[in-house]
Amino acid sequence: MRGSWMLLALLFALNGCTTHLNAPEPPTDASLPGAESFEVLEGLTYTPVDWPEVLKADVYLPATPGTARRPAALVVHGGGWQGRSRDDMADIAKRLARRGIVAVNVTYRFAPQYKFPAQLHDLQQAMAWIHENADAWRVDTSRIAGVGYSSGAHLVSLLALVASDGGELNDPHGGEEARLDAVVAGGTPTNLFKFDDGRLVVQFLGGTRLEVPMQYARASPTEHITPDAPPFFLFHGTWDGLVPVDHAEDFHAALGEAGVYSELYLLRYRGHITTFLTRGNAMEAAMDFLARELGD
Repeated sequence: MRGSWMLLALLFALNGCTTHLNAPEPPTDASLPGAESFEVLEGLTYTPVDWPEVLKADVYLPATPGTARRPAALVVHGGGWQGRSRDDMADIAKRLARRGIVAVNVTYRFAPQYKFPAQLHDLQQAMAWIHENADAWRVDTSRIAGVGYSSGAHLVSLLALVASDGGELNDPHGGEEARLDAVVAGGTPTNLFKFDDGRLVVQFLGGTRLEVPMQYARASPTEHITPDAPPFFLFHGTWDGLVPVDHAEDFHAALGEAGVYSELYLLRYRGHITTFLTRGNAMEAAMDFLARELGD
């Protein structure tokens, strides 16, 4: 019992150790029609029959009344581009659904068997699938966000920026249907040149920085920022040793220099995993951000 109280006290203390840069001042009252319940369509295949690997998604449909179209979010899990599953993001998907957002929680192909840009192509295909099912799920395709953590945040950030910069990574699976209207990204690797040729990045990109520098540039969100990028909500732990906090700080600054709106929510005294586990206040601020950006 004493241990439980100590844990609660620690979580309470941590929740107060945050900094929200570029937060709306004063806070706005923007909101989306909430839903008391939701339906989950589990284990749907979102890839075409000729895709290299069958990939699945869970779709969370808010029980909002009427026939009005709702915003959606593409939800992507972390795991160093090599593991974990969409189960990690189930609680976030449920939270989105309760806020009236259709949440599409996906898996993607893993390195080292599949190297970049295979994972980006998977997400581009997932976006096309959302558009194909927009009528059935009552999705407003002009209001789709990307939500991810760690490598999942890297992928949704890259998806959003590539769709805005019109570069070669748009082909052959991108284009207008891959465009995102807002991004929530936590613990995000934004500049892959910053990593010291670690195993995960090398296996994801197929070589070291010296061997495949163009891969590092193509896969770095910072290299794709344009004034047409969508707004970003970034959250990051200041003690993150896996993806240091300067990834978020430098990215936030670069977005601002390009005239792109972004917010940076710093969770102090937390590392990469503890940021994800104690993300409560950050996600609440992120939900308010999505309400502002995806509201009618």
